Amino acid sequence: MFFVYIQGFIMRTLKICASYVLLLAVLCHPALAQSDKATQLEEIIRKVDQLYRSDSSYAEMEMQIKTPNWERTLKMQAWSEGLDKTFITILSPKKDRGIATLRVGNEMWNYFPKIDKVMKVPPSMMMGSWMGSDFTNDDLVKESTLINDYDHELLDSPAGQEAYYYIQLKPKKTTVSLWGKILIIVEKKGLLPLKQEYFDEKGKKVRLMAFSDIGELGGRRIPTTLTMTPLTKKDHKTIIRYSKADFKIKVNRDRFSLRNLKRRR
Repeated sequence: MFFVYIQGFIMRTLKICASYVLLLAVLCHPALAQSDKATQLEEIIRKVDQLYRSDSSYAEMEMQIKTPNWERTLKMQAWSEGLDKTFITILSPKKDRGIATLRVGNEMWNYFPKIDKVMKVPPSMMMGSWMGSDFTNDDLVKESTLINDYDHELLDSPAGQEAYYYIQLKPKKTTVSLWGKILIIVEKKGLLPLKQEYFDEKGKKVRLMAFSDIGELGGRRIPTTLTMTPLTKKDHKTIIRYSKADFKIKVNRDRFSLRNLKRRR
């Protein structure tokens, strides 16, 4: 009787061990591990994409444009809804007050109050300069998104940089882009971007965007200063400084309309 009990105990133990081995094998399967990494990478990219946006948001900022020959500062207001709608209007200087930009889906318009005219921006101009700055139209209104328009690859962090994720983005075949690739460096701890490096199709680094001055705006911890430096233009740079943000504001749908684009402010 004793031996029968022992035999049964051993068989039950072996079954339990086999179940654990099977579970461990499933969890450690390379395909599943790869899937987990892909999901984590998408979450990081999505967070960077939505860093200054939410279901609906509002922000106040200034843009300082520096060149060897001149310098000017624009004060602006911006509203957004998800990743599909953006409205920006210039408050100052006086000569630029009322200039506005609207993006809805894949379409973008600029309004110039001095000539009282709305001009549609063709897709070919999305990579053109916005208001003479080092930011492109696409940078400001986010017609393309990192999560939807680029393929992502997590690279090995260089020695001494293990606290950061190094993520390489390459435009999809359907994406209109000046860049052959983009390298994003993100803090692992807070998942905040440190910088983005842009390369041309030949692999040459052509511009750099640095994120700095981390602070809390609208209940969200974000870099409040973005500095864009074109590496092909000596002594050129554009700095955006956020002074106010609200990521829970309810934005009137009429905000993202052509009628509102021409409304005097």
